[in-house]
Amino acid sequence: MTRDPARFAALTAELGICFGGDYNPEQWPREVWAEDVALMREAGVNLVTVGVFSWAVIEPEPGAREFGWLDEILGLLHEAGISVDLASPVASPPPWLGVRHPETLPVDRDGVALVPGSRNQFTPASRVYREHALAITRDLAERYAQHPAVRMWHVGNEYGQLDHGPEAEREFRLWLRARYGTIEALNEAWGTTFWSQHYADFDEITPPRRMPYVINPSQAVDFRRYTSDQLLACYRELRDAIREAGATQPITTNFMGFFDHADYRSWAGDVDVIADDQYPDPTSPTSPADIALVQDLMRSLGDGQPWLLMEQSVSAVSWRPHNPPKSPAHARLDSLQAVARGADGICFFQWRQSRAGAERFHSAMVPHAGADTEVFRGVVRQGADLKRLRPVAGARIDAPVAIVFDWASWWAASEPALPTERHDTVAEVKRWYRALWRRGLAADIVAPGADVSAYPLVLVPHSYVIEPDAAAALTAAAVAGAQVVIGAFSGVADDNGHVRTGRSPALLRELIGASGEEWCAIPVVRLDGYPDATASTLGERLRSDGAEVRATYATGPLAGLPAVTRNARGTGAAWYLGAVLDDATLDAVLGEAAASLSRPVPGVSTLPDGCEAVRRGDALFLLNHGEQPVQVPVAPGLVDLLTGEETESVVAVAPDDARVLIERQDR
Repeated sequence: MTRDPARFAALTAELGICFGGDYNPEQWPREVWAEDVALMREAGVNLVTVGVFSWAVIEPEPGAREFGWLDEILGLLHEAGISVDLASPVASPPPWLGVRHPETLPVDRDGVALVPGSRNQFTPASRVYREHALAITRDLAERYAQHPAVRMWHVGNEYGQLDHGPEAEREFRLWLRARYGTIEALNEAWGTTFWSQHYADFDEITPPRRMPYVINPSQAVDFRRYTSDQLLACYRELRDAIREAGATQPITTNFMGFFDHADYRSWAGDVDVIADDQYPDPTSPTSPADIALVQDLMRSLGDGQPWLLMEQSVSAVSWRPHNPPKSPAHARLDSLQAVARGADGICFFQWRQSRAGAERFHSAMVPHAGADTEVFRGVVRQGADLKRLRPVAGARIDAPVAIVFDWASWWAASEPALPTERHDTVAEVKRWYRALWRRGLAADIVAPGADVSAYPLVLVPHSYVIEPDAAAALTAAAVAGAQVVIGAFSGVADDNGHVRTGRSPALLRELIGASGEEWCAIPVVRLDGYPDATASTLGERLRSDGAEVRATYATGPLAGLPAVTRNARGTGAAWYLGAVLDDATLDAVLGEAAASLSRPVPGVSTLPDGCEAVRRGDALFLLNHGEQPVQVPVAPGLVDLLTGEETESVVAVAPDDARVLIERQDR
């Protein structure tokens, strides 16, 4: 079964933008349920997720089924016109499963078996766990597939469980047999002649547990691939059981942004709508840009289709060491930002704040103090705003920039024994993206090898692994007219993590018109070519093979050598950053490469500090994440969907506020 975005599109065509959150009525006495439903109606809630952590309530002992409470709550919600995203409650098994079947419990890399008492206490490799998860999911789906309240299905929750125990050992070996076919092919792929690691049989291989020294990096990356695939297999068999029961509603599960235990690109074709959990730090000055990147990633995983913000916090979380709250205005701005970047659903964890348990201080739409609170009044305002934004639902974003990112390359670059462990793939992607965000440029996050020839700007912040198809795609884009910008320590290795020999980057040398002979961990050094420029962390002993040298090292072990080059190819060019540049210099280089791109706000080349601009369909979103009011020039005569006001040629946007501008529909 493959993704069918029409299922979610049909839901939003009926409901408009979905609005709600996780609802856990099993935590509350029945007299609270009627109040919940009344408050949901007041807030404009039209979709709630039910049952995510209800396995022990539905199945208090093996084989039992307690559906009466669920029948009752689904009936109440349906009578109130509130749709349900019904969860298969398999993310947190009842304690009895682990006690009676300890083989279902995960084992960490030190060989310690984890025990019940929290959540996620299962190994996805356990056949016993999967039989029980499948049984409860089948019964749930057979009972509720045709229930009028159920408009979506939510399988599991935040899949990301790790296991290094005997169950994983068996399944990892099976996965390796399927991938390589022969032990000889595996030995070649893993380079096992190094350190006498040659295997005579697949049964000699274990998961990468604690070892005396550095683990074979090829083995470690394959275990990450296996883990992602095993989790996906868990999801697929439950999704298929729901479909076999006759369910026609959209089915999904919740992603977690740049999460390193699952390759979401390999998952994307199996969910009807991309759904994501997002918890940006409200105190971080880079959070607005960083979460915008995640939102562009989610939209990209769905091939540009609208996605669903499944979880966010309405105020404080409870899992950071220090948890400042959001203001209601800040929470509203976070939601509007997600809509601006393609979300057709805005949901929270959770509806009513828990009295007990690990998340009793995690904020909720209805806090401990009840409805007579600023938090709940802010929720009501959000519901009203999202109703006004119904004309935006279904609209797409035309992104002029492609950013190349790949999970397997990230994993390979995260293994130890590199020139430096301070060069982080996702951190670099974030730094590069911030330069786009400040200019109002949305990006599609694409796989290596994707056809990027239609994009005027293609960025490769850090792609440690480059295969021939990816190198060819980048070359084709430059020849077609794109500015292709490639970051430091890219094109180093092949798909097995083996270093490509010869002058580096081996497959990109002709494209960039330069080549290197050594990667060097470096201190902070000065550069010539840009004002006050510095580089740090990692540099390359580089030479120009015909490329224009835009910056050179002024100090340090690489003094006098090229640090930034630009090579004309076809009607475009390839830039190569042979070093990790400081933020201002990186911004300047990317600004040069992006100089010809059109902006969402005509005439505005750089937005006021803290102001974000996104064009989604016919609507222009202006979001002020800063602490001061801003003035933004726009075309006169537009209408603000949030207020109904017509604009002048300059619009004012207050801090923690937004304007959503569109042409008047009656013209």
